[in-house]
Amino acid sequence: MDSKRKTGHARIVNLKGLHARAAAKLAKLAQEFDVEITVTANGVSSSAQSIMDLMLLAAGPGDILQFEGKGNQAETAISALEFLVETGFDEDKNGIAACRIDQ
Repeated sequence: MDSKRKTGHARIVNLKGLHARAAAKLAKLAQEFDVEITVTANGVSSSAQSIMDLMLLAAGPGDILQFEGKGNQAETAISALEFLVETGFDEDKNGIAACRIDQ
């Protein structure tokens, strides 16, 4: 892993916050990159690759997640995580996973 670093942040906009499904989406996305990513919320930090660690952040609606990435893909990874959080983890306003029904 290279020494490239990138930081970023995003406000949680979905109504249920960083619940199990949202944490799973964030961890899955983080695992797609060759980057060591730390997420901090409410003074607590965790690995972005661990669903359980992410849930221990107890981050709710309106909280800000701070990201720090180290590695060659840090910039791309942090941007992708910010987008995921800022778009509500692809959930509707009630915290239910958005789906598309093809006819």
